[in-house]
Amino acid sequence: MRKITVIGTGYVGLVSGTCFAEVGNRVICCDVDRNKIERLRRGEIPIYEPGLEELVAKNMQQERLYFTSEVGEAIEASDIIYIAVGTPMSDTGEADMRYVMSAAKKIGEHLNNRKIIVNKSTVPVGTAELVREVVQANKKYPWITFDVVSNPEFLREGSAISDCMNMDRAVIGSDNAEAAKVIAELHAPFNTRIFTTDLESAEMIKYAANTFLATKISFINAIANVCERVGANVIDVAEGMGLDSRIGNKFLQAGIGYGGSCFPKDTYALAHIADKAGYDFELLKSVIKTNQRQRFIIMDKLRESVGGLAGKQVAVLGLAFKPNTDDMRYAPSLSIIPELLKQGASVRAFDPIAVESARRELPHEVQYFKSVEQAVAGSDVCVILTEWKDVLDMDLDLIRQIMKHPIVIDGRNCFDLQTMQRSGFEYHSIGRASVNAAGRDRHSVNF
Repeated sequence: MRKITVIGTGYVGLVSGTCFAEVGNRVICCDVDRNKIERLRRGEIPIYEPGLEELVAKNMQQERLYFTSEVGEAIEASDIIYIAVGTPMSDTGEADMRYVMSAAKKIGEHLNNRKIIVNKSTVPVGTAELVREVVQANKKYPWITFDVVSNPEFLREGSAISDCMNMDRAVIGSDNAEAAKVIAELHAPFNTRIFTTDLESAEMIKYAANTFLATKISFINAIANVCERVGANVIDVAEGMGLDSRIGNKFLQAGIGYGGSCFPKDTYALAHIADKAGYDFELLKSVIKTNQRQRFIIMDKLRESVGGLAGKQVAVLGLAFKPNTDDMRYAPSLSIIPELLKQGASVRAFDPIAVESARRELPHEVQYFKSVEQAVAGSDVCVILTEWKDVLDMDLDLIRQIMKHPIVIDGRNCFDLQTMQRSGFEYHSIGRASVNAAGRDRHSVNF
């Protein structure tokens, strides 16, 4: 059993800390936000992640998981200190390091014995050395030593518990073999492959992995846009590509672009790192531009199908950036819904989880409904932005009957073209021909 303190109770800190406790360690999760800590002590989870609430309750009951706002005391009580604070994107595109540096300063002030300090936050290359310098500068007892390790996270929102308990790999960057061995042993219960490297490479791996996946998404979306113009079906194209073992089928689902807490800020951050290093990363900048443009394809399809939006009732299904999360960060809905309102439409929105988060981010004119059916009733057109199970399983015959006009703009390619044709919908998706479009589109089919 190891004594671990995790600084930061956001997505990464809370999930990682809980999973470390689940495999038998004593874990203190701490945060300067006293209100959040009080909620966690009451068993109230501030984020939505399937299975997390139950796992937190279990480990609190078994006295392996604790929450405190006394960060200094938590640091002194443990031998391994994880920094898992946010690194949001700054105005320049680079990672905002204020919270990481603040945590490092606090660790230095409360360094009471030898500790391993682990960077879990997504940070620029060179951060481990910065943390080392800040801790060293703030030590009260000069003779106490410490090590700094980089251990980036690769959790996916919506499946974070499974990703942590059965992780693909644990990347451990260190310049001290003994410290690396301790962190490797900490990950042994997670049925994972340990990959040990130097500090700088570990920090780069996180950015390189996320930006590569973002590149795959932007690439298939660009291919989808070409497919529409030449009459190809991007789903078939992606499947054929994915059969090549060198490519694989993951992250080849065409849609309206990536969002969330990682890809947007990590792509910008790596572009900034490259610029700072004197390299013009044109490919990555094109990935970012492609993603920014992709979400507004929805608006083009709306104009083609219904003309002007003034006075139209638009049902928007899905607000979070992906299913199984309430995360609204960089969600397409944050760009599309304000544009709908600006053009005079009224918006009837549905999301099974993210409504409270959405209310804080979206204009007050948005109307929220508790079911797909309530949202689409009487609407002129339905726009799908998130592929929630409620959306995938909706009764198409009923939906057609209760809509004013059976028009669906699907930004996530949720439905088969033949199914939508048989159900009587005018259906526009991404990278595929439209169905029942009355010849308005360059490429439309009727089966």
